[in-house]
Amino acid sequence: MSTPASPLTHFDAQGQAHMVDVGAKAATHRVAVATGRIEMQPETLALIESGTAKKGDVLGIARIAGIMAAKRTSDLIPLCHPLALTRVAIEFESSAVGEHGTTGISCIATVETVGPTGVEMEALTAVQVALLTIYDMCKALDRGMVISAVRVKEKRGGKSGYFVASTHAGS
Repeated sequence: MSTPASPLTHFDAQGQAHMVDVGAKAATHRVAVATGRIEMQPETLALIESGTAKKGDVLGIARIAGIMAAKRTSDLIPLCHPLALTRVAIEFESSAVGEHGTTGISCIATVETVGPTGVEMEALTAVQVALLTIYDMCKALDRGMVISAVRVKEKRGGKSGYFVASTHAGS
């Protein structure tokens, strides 16, 4: 009797981790959008928005860090394929009062490629590193910042088609 295949694609029938073979898959246009948020004291947000932080342009540097992270995802996540990304865009939206009455900055990463596998991991990595960079640059002022609600919001392309996250759970 043969062992049934795992529903998780990164494990073979024997339960061993492996890199998924995408060699026979068609190269299609793929897009992923991920989001996340960093909450902070109002004074920290004001400093970031004023552009007068001691270490420089916080959001400009975080944007570059997020782009670089998307490009290096396969170096960080063991079973990710190295991909030729065609676009990485990082946007920030600050809010004086977030959904829980807190101040903070939301990060939206959009990553695109034409290839045989999706770019969800690249978008998630971009968001995390962009938010970590904001933390790093502002931690002298506010060590209590909290990164939360990191998730894939949208995915297009490939065999599984179109996905849009529900509006609950940290949207």
